[in-house]
Amino acid sequence: MDRTEKRAFVDFLAKVFGTTNTVIVTQNLGLTVEDVTNLRRKVREAGASYKVAKNRLALRALDGTPFAGIASLLKGPTALAWADEPVAVAKVLVEFAKNNDKLALLGGALGSQTLDVNGVKALAELPSLDELRAKLVGMINTPATRIAGITQAPAGQLARVLGAYARTGEAEAA
Repeated sequence: MDRTEKRAFVDFLAKVFGTTNTVIVTQNLGLTVEDVTNLRRKVREAGASYKVAKNRLALRALDGTPFAGIASLLKGPTALAWADEPVAVAKVLVEFAKNNDKLALLGGALGSQTLDVNGVKALAELPSLDELRAKLVGMINTPATRIAGITQAPAGQLARVLGAYARTGEAEAA
């Protein structure tokens, strides 16, 4: 890399650190090209990015960003993964590291909060944003479904339901 390329790379990383909310640092302990390609594909499918970065350049890009706490992790052959949705990228990296001992998680940051390896693993265990949305829609939808079922019931069933509520009201009053 010449100076211009290095400057452009530092500017690129500084822009990434200024706009994203999650960065995870990994260490390559001898991954094959096929393994790295597979990892990049999985990370991209999760809506994240994965880039091998020279530590010296990454340290320059970290200056003045909320991620300055990860500077101590940038030693040896490291790579950075970043995303706006933190859970998905953490899940992919933790799962890949579980199945491949040549990728080591070093830690990361969620906003200005620095995470160690256990913090990244805990982040990976949380439900993703899509899962939370699905649960919320299900919780909202359930009462509406029950009300619709009752209102569509024949008049006799509706009368029995109202009678049961009336009896419980009388029993409580007595």
